[in-house]
Amino acid sequence: MKRITVFCGSSSGTEEIYTSQAVLLGQTLAKRNIELVYGGANVGLMGAVADGVLNAGGKAIGILPSFLRSKEIAHKQLTELILVETMHERKTKMNDLCDGVIALPGGFGTLDELFEMLTWGQLGLHQKPIAILNVDGYYDALITFLQTMTDKGLLKESNQQMLLVSGTIDDLLEKMENYTPPTVGKWIDNKDV
Repeated sequence: MKRITVFCGSSSGTEEIYTSQAVLLGQTLAKRNIELVYGGANVGLMGAVADGVLNAGGKAIGILPSFLRSKEIAHKQLTELILVETMHERKTKMNDLCDGVIALPGGFGTLDELFEMLTWGQLGLHQKPIAILNVDGYYDALITFLQTMTDKGLLKESNQQMLLVSGTIDDLLEKMENYTPPTVGKWIDNKDV
């Protein structure tokens, strides 16, 4: 993998471990010569992961909608800042530039980005590894809900398994490097349940 997109909060959250893990992820990417693609902001966990990469000598590419730049949240030290018009263009560009995706703790925006990438993968629009760094169990309830979706016949197990999960960075990156996309289609009918 040459580039990984990281989705995460524009806030830091209530737990210091979210920030320290964002910084550590950035440092780890830089040490492995993996470029960061992310939302382009200098605030919250977004700023922390970018700072981790940049302070370790790595490259960080930000994708920022123009209307957010006017709010003065653009990171000023990035390797490259790409301005787009809409949030959808942002997600498309982030997908175009990356070889895989990691979600750190975040809110609605992070979940939107994560689930769009999962949906695109489920539909066969890409075959990239999609992962959650489950910092301090942040995503435990979501992982349980995904199991409920599978148990109730609304998500195929093979599609559920597209989402790679780990609580440690090195393990997660190893899972991503060894990822094999599912070969079955998305649609579920009665014979699949």
